[in-house]
Amino acid sequence: MTTSLRRLLAGLTLFVTEFAITLGLGALGVAGFLALGREVFDQDAATFDAAAFRWVRRLLGPGRQQWVEACTFLASRYFITAAGLVLIAVFLLRRRHRWYSLLVPVVALGSITLNLVLKQLYQRPRPLLALTSASGLSFPSGHAMISASFYGLLMYLVWAHVRPPLLRYGLVSLLGLLVLLIGLTRVYLRVHYATDVLAGFVAGAVWLLVAIPLLKQIEMHVKNRFRQQLQAAEKQPT
Repeated sequence: MTTSLRRLLAGLTLFVTEFAITLGLGALGVAGFLALGREVFDQDAATFDAAAFRWVRRLLGPGRQQWVEACTFLASRYFITAAGLVLIAVFLLRRRHRWYSLLVPVVALGSITLNLVLKQLYQRPRPLLALTSASGLSFPSGHAMISASFYGLLMYLVWAHVRPPLLRYGLVSLLGLLVLLIGLTRVYLRVHYATDVLAGFVAGAVWLLVAIPLLKQIEMHVKNRFRQQLQAAEKQPT
């Protein structure tokens, strides 16, 4: 077996494995989201949501609203837009990672758009007696969905490019903790039910599982096409 054939088979095996894992995780995520949506439609989640309000209040403690609102702001559209623009600028300046300048807006804008569509589909009102102002519908939580997709993207980038294991695991853990805290703050402020937050996490993760492999395939196709055109140009007689 030639070296080129072995490389081709190895690449094909890796692609099939990654595709199978992504498809499996995506299917589990969609099933989980649909199950949560059914519970909301059937009003079977009321007891769980009520218990979650009490549990989160005990966990974070009373009188923490200022700190909680500062944390929840890290998944607001204003902050995510600003952070996304900074990331895009950084990636555009780094030639090796310019493709990520497309990945960031696709993940962020796609997550926001999908969230708005799902909210209109489920039409769930927000909880009563919210501790801060919030507009729009409740299911799934936009903050939870955006934080799962945007900070999940940062976890992916850290995992792919940060080499020291201690730093890599530390950064991924901190980003994961931030996503979890953002979800808890939405319940603490009573602007979302716990089922809204869980559904937002699942939907954001599923969108990330779809967007990253899809854009990776597009990137590989574009690079191969450009390489072929460059080789064809070099072969042409001058």
